[in-house]
Amino acid sequence: MPARARRTITVLAISLLSLGLTASPAIASTNTNYVSLGDSFVAGPLIPNQTTDPVGCLRSDHNYPSLVAKKLGVDKFTDVSCSGAVTDDMFSPQSVPLGSNPAQLDAVNADTTLVTVGISGNDIGFADILINCVAKGAVNPFGSPCKDQYTKNGGDELRDRIAQARGKVDKVLDGIADRAPNARVVVTGYLPILPESKGCWPKVTLGERDVPYLDGVEQALNGMLSDAAGAHDAAYADNTQRGHDICADRDDRWVEGIIPTRPAAPVHPNASGMEVMAAAVADQLS
Repeated sequence: MPARARRTITVLAISLLSLGLTASPAIASTNTNYVSLGDSFVAGPLIPNQTTDPVGCLRSDHNYPSLVAKKLGVDKFTDVSCSGAVTDDMFSPQSVPLGSNPAQLDAVNADTTLVTVGISGNDIGFADILINCVAKGAVNPFGSPCKDQYTKNGGDELRDRIAQARGKVDKVLDGIADRAPNARVVVTGYLPILPESKGCWPKVTLGERDVPYLDGVEQALNGMLSDAAGAHDAAYADNTQRGHDICADRDDRWVEGIIPTRPAAPVHPNASGMEVMAAAVADQLS
């Protein structure tokens, strides 16, 4: 089974939860043809209500692109984001459980006036990194077993992966520009998943000294996306406000933990996270 299909099946299998959400009101009418591209942090797996086009993408109709579309009162909205997507899936169909998601860039054309895109977390192997680090931290709560693995011999494998992903992100942004040369483009970052320092073992079994390392890796990924956006005359939207990560209290959390307490996939944005990302995108557009 292809790795991209395993990623999607993992998201689907590890959490089957109940659903419900309130949308934000429209704030403007703009004659906009809006296309949303991206991975599961865009799609919103298990946030209600889930769409069926295809069902295997685990795409919510209340993810941040849907909220942005409602805020802007757009004329046309097309969301082709899909859980498990990598940058290659922008250019070719993505196999998912019970179907296939067409190449995401096929939705972008000369009539497109706005594109948001959030991609590259899966290119660096985000899900596998997390699973690996949680397993190592379960038996080494005060150490840095994950950092020790990825920073052997004075290097940093994960930051090397981020550097390699940069060219892939550039290719995606070039593809958008080729297909929709007059579109406004907003690249979106990843909400902070971890605290900056101390974690919350045993709720999330990461080694105490792995937490700042992994948080730094995520911020390096976001930095790469911001730099790529700037190099392509695109806007960059994220929300780096702290205190809303997987270790936060239930009502303050924007990203769910290993065991979700609100409708969302594990270690993915919940409804509140999608709302703050929608606000970040809207701020860039205003």
